[in-house]
Amino acid sequence: MSIYALRHDEASCIGCQACEVHCKTNKGLGPGPSPCKIISTGPIDIGGVPRVRHTFMPCFHCEEAWCVKACPTGAMKKREKDGIVHVVAALCVGCKSCITACPWGTPQWDPATNKVVKCDYCMDRVDAGLEPACVTKCVTGCNDCVSACRTEHGWTPVAQSEHPRQAPQWIRKLELEDPLT
Repeated sequence: MSIYALRHDEASCIGCQACEVHCKTNKGLGPGPSPCKIISTGPIDIGGVPRVRHTFMPCFHCEEAWCVKACPTGAMKKREKDGIVHVVAALCVGCKSCITACPWGTPQWDPATNKVVKCDYCMDRVDAGLEPACVTKCVTGCNDCVSACRTEHGWTPVAQSEHPRQAPQWIRKLELEDPLT
């Protein structure tokens, strides 16, 4: 698991898919692949009122990522410094083994490049001290990226002061120049 976690407040989400659009924009993707997804279910009855529920599905950056294990070329990698699972496009041969291996359906086929793409927490932005695109452009602020720490109960979001590693600047909420704003 990554030392970061994307947290989603379903009660605040309106299902506008701005997170998906800005994720795709950041990665230069066209129609088709969606590294993060909003899955809408419903309408369901909540207190006698019909409601639609919106669930955010990015990559979970698994501790023992099946997609990484399944990749025969080593194109699917897990960064040692923070646990972010990502694709090295130059090494991807388009065999789709990672797509088959992932129980969450996170790796997506990009027909424009004949390669796989996936959520990588916008690691280019993270490395520049910025928030992931899905967080930056969420119109209701229901997406948030937080630091996570391993406990005996699994990975838990924690306050930065409690985390054993130094977090990037966007977790410390510093004002930075952001090209998506």
